[in-house]
Amino acid sequence: MPKYLLIESRDPFDSNDTGFCVDLATQLAAAKNEVTVFLVQNGVLPARAGVGARAGGLMQLTGAGVKVLADSFSLKERGIDTSRLAAGVAAAQLDVVLDALAEGTQVIWH
Repeated sequence: MPKYLLIESRDPFDSNDTGFCVDLATQLAAAKNEVTVFLVQNGVLPARAGVGARAGGLMQLTGAGVKVLADSFSLKERGIDTSRLAAGVAAAQLDVVLDALAEGTQVIWH
């Protein structure tokens, strides 16, 4: 089964095109691929619990079986405690990207 890692660095509150990552990840998952979305930089902002409908499609991703990870360094830089992440979002180190590249996973940065 092909593996995909989509890296989202944009904040859906600030950028209108973050839906691209959600749509692509959902389509890839529907085609029975293993898909992970890794949130970095300002892309971690919607990962906070309680953000709700403005969460940039995180609920759609988790509902589609997409694994959603948030970069722990980006979270720390923005004062977001890992215990306050939305359901279905886990904190992870940047090593996730390096490991994916080493395994031959298709990586797309948005």
